[in-house]
Amino acid sequence: MTDIRVYRAGPEDLGPLLALVAEFCAVDGHDFDEPRVTRALGPLLRDDEHGQVWLAGPDAGYAVVTWGWSLESGGREALLDEIFVRERGRGLGARLLQTATAAAAAVGAAVMFLETEAPNARVREFYARHGFAAQDSVWMSRPLD
Repeated sequence: MTDIRVYRAGPEDLGPLLALVAEFCAVDGHDFDEPRVTRALGPLLRDDEHGQVWLAGPDAGYAVVTWGWSLESGGREALLDEIFVRERGRGLGARLLQTATAAAAAVGAAVMFLETEAPNARVREFYARHGFAAQDSVWMSRPLD
């Protein structure tokens, strides 16, 4: 897996990225709404205002990081919104995660958050190996439309 290049995605990478997101949604059991995903990726692929997208390959995996702001964090914080690799267990997920965390730190993010599905202990073990720790917080959400 060391021969696979990890790089910052741009607008020209939309096609391969959409294919990876569709595959991630299928594997994870989420709905894939291509127009919604395309709309959300546009600003992330254009510049750093809202976050960054990292690609491996271009078709081996991806990571999406978005920015937030928090008094508790002291300013900018990062959210690892999604990370997906086609072939697990070969170190590519670790490379994507290391690249994304280093890039977030380089633009001033003080902390990176992520969420996992409650039954997915395997992925929490992966994140724990890379320095992430479970929090006592409980995330809640509400649609705003």
